[in-house]
Amino acid sequence: MAFDRAFLDELNARCDIVDVVGRYVQLKKTGGRYFGLCPFHNEKTGSFCVTPDRQMFHCFGCGMGGGAITFIMHAEGMTFPDAVHFLADQVGLAVPETQSDPREAQHRKRLFEVSVEAARFFRSQLWLPENAKTAAYFLNRGLSRKTMNRFGLGYAPDSFSALINAMAEKGFSKDELVAAGLASKNDHGNIYDRFRNRVMFPIIDVRGQVIAFGGRVMDDSTPKYLNSPETTIFHKSRNLFALNLARKTKSDYFILAEGYMDVIALHQAGFDSAVASLGTALTEEQVRLISRHTGKIVISYDADGAGQKAAQRAIDLLKKTDLQIKVLRIPGAKDPDEFIKAKGADAYRRLIEHSDSDNAYRLDTIAAQYDLDEDEERVRFLHEAAASLAKIDNVIEREVYTGRAAKMARVTVEAMEVEVRRALSIRLKKQKSDKKREIRSVLGAVQPRDRTLHYQNVRSARAEEGIIRLIFADDSLIDEIALRITPQEFTADVLQKIFAYALTLHRQGHRVDIAAYEGYLETNEMQHLTAVIGSDQTSTANWQQALHDYISTIESCRIKSGTDDSGGEDPLLRMSRVHREKDRLGGNLI
Repeated sequence: MAFDRAFLDELNARCDIVDVVGRYVQLKKTGGRYFGLCPFHNEKTGSFCVTPDRQMFHCFGCGMGGGAITFIMHAEGMTFPDAVHFLADQVGLAVPETQSDPREAQHRKRLFEVSVEAARFFRSQLWLPENAKTAAYFLNRGLSRKTMNRFGLGYAPDSFSALINAMAEKGFSKDELVAAGLASKNDHGNIYDRFRNRVMFPIIDVRGQVIAFGGRVMDDSTPKYLNSPETTIFHKSRNLFALNLARKTKSDYFILAEGYMDVIALHQAGFDSAVASLGTALTEEQVRLISRHTGKIVISYDADGAGQKAAQRAIDLLKKTDLQIKVLRIPGAKDPDEFIKAKGADAYRRLIEHSDSDNAYRLDTIAAQYDLDEDEERVRFLHEAAASLAKIDNVIEREVYTGRAAKMARVTVEAMEVEVRRALSIRLKKQKSDKKREIRSVLGAVQPRDRTLHYQNVRSARAEEGIIRLIFADDSLIDEIALRITPQEFTADVLQKIFAYALTLHRQGHRVDIAAYEGYLETNEMQHLTAVIGSDQTSTANWQQALHDYISTIESCRIKSGTDDSGGEDPLLRMSRVHREKDRLGGNLI
């Protein structure tokens, strides 16, 4: 764990889970809990639950769960350390320099430092006299020097060691450059500059820190773009190019472009809300990032076939949020950069004002695949269009675009409505079937949602879950529970890990709660823990009998399976030990 436990306890004490989540989710109190629509998946009925007395959240739909830090990690697309700093800044709590693992903190600090020094090196190289042709590449594309400096654009020399040598003079090792994604190591162990003879685009996170780079060739070499690999401080799916600038916009919409140059050209033209994904297709985490900062998104991808396919994929992801989606068509140009150069910023602004909704865009895209002057082609168009229209939940929207599709295919609106109703009926039947299957799955679930956490012995694991629930309901019971059962007797690895850590926390004088497990459990393990303890509000009124039943089940499962996971202790000797402990404690064990 990177942070001192006492500091994390203090941070969580100051960060009420209801307040933290309430900034992102509209919550409604029901009894002792709060419910709302999950921000991590698309749903119409709120299955997202916040439990104040346990300072945890859990979604019964997608399974996401954890405490305040975990919520911020997923809501803001941050790593655990970044989420800690984020929350600490909000509550005015200084993050201590002394940490339980100072090497990890120092390692991250060095990666940030070498990244910003590399950005300064690349920028300085761009303006050297011998690299005038490289600077001209940007200038010839219409970028001003002010814009180039604002985005920190630079140049990586055509050398295998220019950056390594420059960073060595500043005290950075080759291994640190490899860890930061700035250098690579070949099969022979030789380390060399990753970026060579490329114009460079620094990638900056929302906190203003350089975390990675994108490099582009200036000729027809391949690969055209080379991006930093995933590192300790950089995760492609959790960041967006220029989000650090776009989040400050006064516009009520974001523009989603495909490439770095498109984004930079848009910002220079006055469209300061433009962002782009980082060399990969748009991800759900990036969509959530966008939805944190705006309620409207304008997709402005390239006009070619690849751009249209990317727009369709983006629409599918963006539809999972409440974002208003528009799709901009670029006539007579392949991308926003080219269009603005030819027509100007005002013309592009008019394109935005007259951009299509995602529904209109999809209809036009479907129509473009068919010759609507041919009867057979028209019929095929109508079938595909009806299936698309049936996915529109809003009745008025569906009716409007049904009329539009009928006009495109030159059929009566009534005929089109019949086809849409048929497609809608098929869709609703499938949804109903899927819902029943989901309900049966939830009610009959005996295995963790994540298959990697598979229970080998379901009956025993259910009893082990009961023990975990008792501990989280009242961690003062741990001492007596520990006398009755050891972690080694748990058959489920994830539950054994949770129980063992509970014992460690208790012996060190810390509370056993969700917050204590943040940064210790993996994401899937944390989700499973919140599912286990969030499934009911466990009462400890008769905990002795409950514990007795749980342990009896675990023992009977072990005997039935012919195994003994209690560390080699004979079951009869173990029971003798339990009774001795019972006598010592005055008969309080069962």
